[in-house]
Amino acid sequence: MSRRLPGAAAVLACAVLACGGLVAGCGSHPAGVTGTGPPPLTAPLSTSLVTAQGTWAVAVMGGADNRFWQLFFRPATGGRWSLVTPQGVADNGGLVAADGGAYLVVGFRPSQNLAFSPLATSTDTGGNWTPGLLDAGLANTPGAIAVGSSGRTLALLQDGTIEAAPTAGSAAAGRWAPLTTLKALAASPPGRACGLEGVTAVSFGPDGNPMAAGSCARPGAAGVFTDAGGTWRSAGLTLPAGGRVRVLGLAAIAGGTMALLAAGTSLLAAWWDGTRWSVSGPVTADGVRALGFGPGGSAWLLPDSGRPETIAGAAGSTWRPLPPGPAGTQVLAPGTGGSYDALAVAGSRLTVWRLARGAWARVQQITVPIQYGSSG
Repeated sequence: MSRRLPGAAAVLACAVLACGGLVAGCGSHPAGVTGTGPPPLTAPLSTSLVTAQGTWAVAVMGGADNRFWQLFFRPATGGRWSLVTPQGVADNGGLVAADGGAYLVVGFRPSQNLAFSPLATSTDTGGNWTPGLLDAGLANTPGAIAVGSSGRTLALLQDGTIEAAPTAGSAAAGRWAPLTTLKALAASPPGRACGLEGVTAVSFGPDGNPMAAGSCARPGAAGVFTDAGGTWRSAGLTLPAGGRVRVLGLAAIAGGTMALLAAGTSLLAAWWDGTRWSVSGPVTADGVRALGFGPGGSAWLLPDSGRPETIAGAAGSTWRPLPPGPAGTQVLAPGTGGSYDALAVAGSRLTVWRLARGAWARVQQITVPIQYGSSG
């Protein structure tokens, strides 16, 4: 079981006073270039990520009117999943997680009367959590937090502003400063060139500089940007097909950056080594239930209908379908040797299925204590 954040109530009380005027002033958006075709797909918060400690998964449980987001962990050495959700803060608005190397940082999205995003950091695989503070609301995207190798931390807010903290300690203490805004990024030369409409993810490039990605109105334009000393430049990603493009995910990988993109109903993966991009072939999906990144530049996605899809990396840039997921599958989690776990949710019950010899086998079940009716 996870442990309560020490001092969580005190953090919340202080943050309400600190950010009362900040959130009220957010929300302006610049006009964009009018694109053709339907808007591209969006990415839900359900996801998984692999760190040196093991694999983490974010999933929503409960019912339609009682949604509670939970965090699960499986050690890198294998074994069983455990519930490690930080306690003491309402998580109805969703959870966002980012790898900090020796630690994991989790952000709570706004919900109910919570207008800002408390943070929690664990250095012991979720056994204990240290509270932190972001005095504004995180964006509704799984790529809303990123941590660089130096500990520098980025946070994407609901209005498209990107804030930065120079160290992990500064982030935990609430010492954030604006890096850029959606308005400023859209008005920059690369933002104007793609018709930037929104920011969907933040990360760090192979040179350690901040990166941002978003949705563009200009057909075929992929909005991936890198910051060099306060000047935002295009990372140079172009797609072979037309249509409006949205970056669904952005992640730092060994020696580069990986992006997951939607162009209409086509989903693609792209890998950047700091100089050039490699782009996968497309896979078609009418919608996305979840997606995530794995080790070695791999990725997975759960389409609204059809079979789960995985891709191994830039060297094998073809999507590979997996057997149809078990009923209720909400998240895939990479395992060893190219294997995957499927995390299926039914109310307060999480069932773990493992792919072995081309079939899913049930290996674990966790019952999550949920206080139904408390999501108000």
